[in-house]
Amino acid sequence: MNEIDGLLERINLLEYHQKLLLQLLINPKLEFYKLIIEKCLTEKEVKDFFQLCDKMSIQLEEQKAEGYVYFHPLFNEFADSLPKNLSVDEAIMACLTQNLYEFLFQELKKYI
Repeated sequence: MNEIDGLLERINLLEYHQKLLLQLLINPKLEFYKLIIEKCLTEKEVKDFFQLCDKMSIQLEEQKAEGYVYFHPLFNEFADSLPKNLSVDEAIMACLTQNLYEFLFQELKKYI
């Protein structure tokens, strides 16, 4: 990656974080958005995170329907799939505060 590509990547990251900051001005309780900015997550990392949550929500519903009561393997998969600079407990608590994927994160919170 050359210097110009690196600068463009940083500009894109700043623009993405600026959009989130504007939303935070309107609603300061958007804890996950704060976490995105604090941990300097890229838009792609956040998109991947939401896709992971969609997938895991479906898996959790299927497993509950099949009678599962322990979801530690799901928790482990979630933890292993997170970006390196994002901790499991921070992500779960921020998402719960922001009311994102409540069903999923209420269950995963039990394993923190």
